[in-house]
Amino acid sequence: MTTKKTQRKKELITSPKGMRDILGDKYFKFQGFFEKAQEISTYYGFKPIEMPILEKREVFTTTIGLGTDIVDKEMYTLRTKSGDRLALRPEGTAPSIRAYLEDGMISWPQPVMLYYYGPFFRHDSPQRGRYRQFYQFGLEIIGSEKSISDAMIIRTTTIILEEAGAKNLTVDINSIGDKECRPQYVRELISYYKKYINQVCPTCRQRIKENPLRVLDCKDPKCAEIKEGAPDAISYLCDGCKDHFKEVLEYLEEMKIPYRLNKNLVRGLSYYTRTVFEVFENEETTEGIFPLSIAAGGRYDYLAKLLHGKRDISAVGVSIGVDRVVESNWYAGLAPKILKKPKIYFVQLGFDAKLKSLNIIEMLRKAKVPVLQALSKDSLGTQLSIAEKTGIPYVIIFGQKEAIESSVIVRDMNTRSQETVKIDKLLEYLKKLK
Repeated sequence: MTTKKTQRKKELITSPKGMRDILGDKYFKFQGFFEKAQEISTYYGFKPIEMPILEKREVFTTTIGLGTDIVDKEMYTLRTKSGDRLALRPEGTAPSIRAYLEDGMISWPQPVMLYYYGPFFRHDSPQRGRYRQFYQFGLEIIGSEKSISDAMIIRTTTIILEEAGAKNLTVDINSIGDKECRPQYVRELISYYKKYINQVCPTCRQRIKENPLRVLDCKDPKCAEIKEGAPDAISYLCDGCKDHFKEVLEYLEEMKIPYRLNKNLVRGLSYYTRTVFEVFENEETTEGIFPLSIAAGGRYDYLAKLLHGKRDISAVGVSIGVDRVVESNWYAGLAPKILKKPKIYFVQLGFDAKLKSLNIIEMLRKAKVPVLQALSKDSLGTQLSIAEKTGIPYVIIFGQKEAIESSVIVRDMNTRSQETVKIDKLLEYLKKLK
């Protein structure tokens, strides 16, 4: 007798919403971008760091701040069996400062310049260019208050993106001041928004109480006109912040990096000070679809004290949204250096040949000759059909007779001509092939 339980079709278990598998050509596109970003960063003096995917929750709640979407809604958190509260990292800057303090980098020659790459996690609404598990390449310069550090971060970022295929970059930039001048600006901002408290969205009403600068980050259309009339931070900068920002802009002009002053740019995290910026590629988009920022960052001179409580340490950084780069029309599809396009398809026939096949493939690997193969297949026709579909120009055929005679047949797939070659002469023969 068949029960309802046995009749019920098993549902396919899929990946969590907003997360996906990356395979095939797309995997290599990600890897190719990382290799290019790593290469450029190394030339500019950055050193690698690998940080845990899980951090103590306080690394983010202490530094990112209440009233931010990340802390309020987007962090993935868990409690361990011992009661520790951990979080899947939603961003890389706070962990970088945690590592800088914990690993004694404060005693190294300053500034410390770091780069990192990997997955990050936010319970965000999946949409164009956004995933709940997403990939970032990050740069941090820790221990320098100089404006040239801001410029170096922006310059390294634009070079990475240009060499990845970007042709029309623009940097949106602003300065949100420091602890000397920002309080006055925040008071003016609160005073301005209180006049419109009943007209702004509920999120903005909450942010005015908890994190006033974040009202400028609102994307709700009903708040757009009010935001446009808001006071701008640049008008309230103290002399030190004015000079710093002026120098950053002079560096950008000297390097011919196009930029736009954006008075409403504040970034979504509470730890930023002075310079904040976003990088856009001005590719053509469908009407009503706005270009996405592909990199963003800024200065965070007070983050170390928030995290450790001892003293401020000047720093500036950026994160590049790798998913957005790889999925862009302009991306050059960088191939990783390890990936060489094979010119050879290896075909074997019979057990004696199969037995010796791996030794031949290993000989080719040591000579840096990549091959494709289907050693699990037994049929000559099947293997040649696969080789035909791949479009590879040459096939090595290794059968029972060849196994006895220590030779192979090399076939040109375009002309259908073929030649028998002794295995000990094979590498020399392959070098002559075009």
